[in-house]
Amino acid sequence: MPCQRSWNSTGIQRSTRFNESDDACSDLSMTQETTPGTKRVVVAMSGGVDSSVAAALLVQQGYQVIGMMLRLWNESGQESSNRCCTPDAMAMARRVARRLSIPFYAVDAQQIFYDTVVQEFLERYVQGETPNPCLVCNRQIRWGFLLSRANIVGADYLATGHYVRLQQAADGRFHLKQAADNHKDQSYVLHMLNQAQLAQALFPLGEFTKPEVRQLAHDFDLPVAERPESQDLCFLGDQDYREFLVRYAPQAKQPGLIQNRQGLILGEHQGLASYTIGQRKGLGISNSTPMYVLEKDLRTNTLIVGTEGELGQDQLIAGNFNWISGEPPTAAFRAQVKIRYKAQPAWATITPLLPDRLHIQFEQPLRDITPGQAAVIYDGDDCLGGGIIQMRG
Repeated sequence: MPCQRSWNSTGIQRSTRFNESDDACSDLSMTQETTPGTKRVVVAMSGGVDSSVAAALLVQQGYQVIGMMLRLWNESGQESSNRCCTPDAMAMARRVARRLSIPFYAVDAQQIFYDTVVQEFLERYVQGETPNPCLVCNRQIRWGFLLSRANIVGADYLATGHYVRLQQAADGRFHLKQAADNHKDQSYVLHMLNQAQLAQALFPLGEFTKPEVRQLAHDFDLPVAERPESQDLCFLGDQDYREFLVRYAPQAKQPGLIQNRQGLILGEHQGLASYTIGQRKGLGISNSTPMYVLEKDLRTNTLIVGTEGELGQDQLIAGNFNWISGEPPTAAFRAQVKIRYKAQPAWATITPLLPDRLHIQFEQPLRDITPGQAAVIYDGDDCLGGGIIQMRG
């Protein structure tokens, strides 16, 4: 007899606990019998190798593990192309849960995802910025919505497959550290976490490299060992973000002039949202010297371009800043700053303006300082926090 699934008032799908037989399952209630002293952890699963290995490691370490996978919003008819929760990915996560003999829940996050992640993505593009929706998703969805669902089922921790390390100092304060594998480090996208969230966080992959994680997947006999990684924005699927903006924020696609800094008109752009700072290709203009996007003037709807030598700024203002320690600095200090996920850290002087707003003066100009992206501060391998770039100059 097939398993019956229903949505309850918490948005959690009462899913299945699988036996060895593919078609055998039993309903899982919100509580389970546990060995006294055993810690319960919810693992944010995606059907990929990282979250699957994270779950396997925690099972091996003796935790009582529950798998949860978010069902995120996507356009009607695009369900199979959503990078984070395709039917195939959901089925794969269930297979992994069955292999590990752990319960699995599908969590309906479609409305809150649209209201927070998608809407902010659209609004920031309309405002002339280049947003990173993964930051909003981590702040609002994984470590807001999903953490609250983990608490509903009585979990002590929420674990993810992020490559990052967590250390607790002698004073009890948690430090977010870069991963052992510097090429996979994801502390940049977790800079918004606070002490309360970190107290409930587990990051099992922080000490491993990606090849080691894939080998662990083989060792655990998981069906995801060779599953490819997804690098694109989940809700866009295979489409270009510009096509998405045409349908959901057509005001961001109003044509306007392309000019250099001397005011010479070089062509017409197809909406400021179609361009980002430092972009060279796809400008649609002919010039004897390669031209790059220098600025987007929202007031006049003008795209300002110039030569490579004109690129680069050495300062910025960041707002909505989160200090992981919970204690904003009161004086200027020197540290390294990343302005994009894959950017190299750059030395700068950080001057607090308000508890959540600061000025960053770089020692050398950077060519890709982009409003809407995050500026994340590091002291060695210790991620101190981050905020959204609001102005540059």
